[in-house]
Amino acid sequence: MSGLTTHILDQAAGRPAAGVAVRVSRREGGVRTPVAELRTDADGRARLIEGEALTVGGYRLEFSIGDHFKASGLPITDPPFLDVVVIDFAVSNTEQHWHVPLLVSPYGYSTYRGS
Repeated sequence: MSGLTTHILDQAAGRPAAGVAVRVSRREGGVRTPVAELRTDADGRARLIEGEALTVGGYRLEFSIGDHFKASGLPITDPPFLDVVVIDFAVSNTEQHWHVPLLVSPYGYSTYRGS
């Protein structure tokens, strides 16, 4: 099944990042159009775009990770070093599933195209 999903792992806590706000927008001709705004589930996962709603083109994911770490009780700076993690990427084939995981700590993150 095609679509777009994400999974956030809190590397500092060693567990999924539940309840993180994720915003999705689509870039068309230099204009960003909001697509979805939701929160990750208890396993840190979110199904962002389903099936035919996914189109070829540029997308942006915005993860409100600063709020997650503020609520976690970890000692972090104020303001947090990482507040909103932004990932810009492109979908080239809508027959494939697109998964964009985020591995995050209060001071760094990594991502890749998952499966």
